[in-house]
Amino acid sequence: MKFGVITFPGSNCDEDAVLAVTEGLGADAVRLWHKDHDLQGADVVILPGGFSYGDYLRAGAIARFSPIMQEVIAHANRGGPVIGICNGFQIACEAHLLPGALLRNDSLQFRSQEVILRVENASTRFTNRYTAGQLLRIPIAHGDGRFTIEADGLRRLEDAGQVVFRYVDSKGNATAGANPNGSLDNIAGIVSAGGNVLGMMPHPERAIYQWLGSRDGLALFESMLAHVAA
Repeated sequence: MKFGVITFPGSNCDEDAVLAVTEGLGADAVRLWHKDHDLQGADVVILPGGFSYGDYLRAGAIARFSPIMQEVIAHANRGGPVIGICNGFQIACEAHLLPGALLRNDSLQFRSQEVILRVENASTRFTNRYTAGQLLRIPIAHGDGRFTIEADGLRRLEDAGQVVFRYVDSKGNATAGANPNGSLDNIAGIVSAGGNVLGMMPHPERAIYQWLGSRDGLALFESMLAHVAA
């Protein structure tokens, strides 16, 4: 399996994603530039975190029109897997690969900290190495991470099991205090209706070594390999 990691002007987590794939997972990775028109045989595309195009207009709004995104959208429409992390989640929403939008944190402050996530759906291609209800420690670093969606859209997400990660406290409760950005229903990550596009604000690529504080993010990448093997 080959992972393609896209670099936009302002990306700052692309190298983290490459190392998570190559060192953490032992898989192949290819670096893709925002002006490319070829995914170079990538089976999985990663839209990494950062501040693409300086977050001008809205976070992810300009990156959505990068030439490479034409290929990413076509890849996703064919059922190919796409992982959008932090700014990548914002880009995926702007490109309509995922529903909803990411707004300014309710605190109006940038949040860089470790959070606790609860795995809500362990049957997706991105989460099958976890168990439902498992608690994960994953870092965040964002100023525009407040997930929002209209009431009907939220109901569809919840009913279809598309909410895969939720912010919780150390006891696993989805409290307001555990929510770092004011996201609706403490939502931290969702998948598309087809199950092949994942968007999440926390950074699993920064949680692959215990000496970094947690290796809870590694199973997300391992889940991709397990899905292919199955």
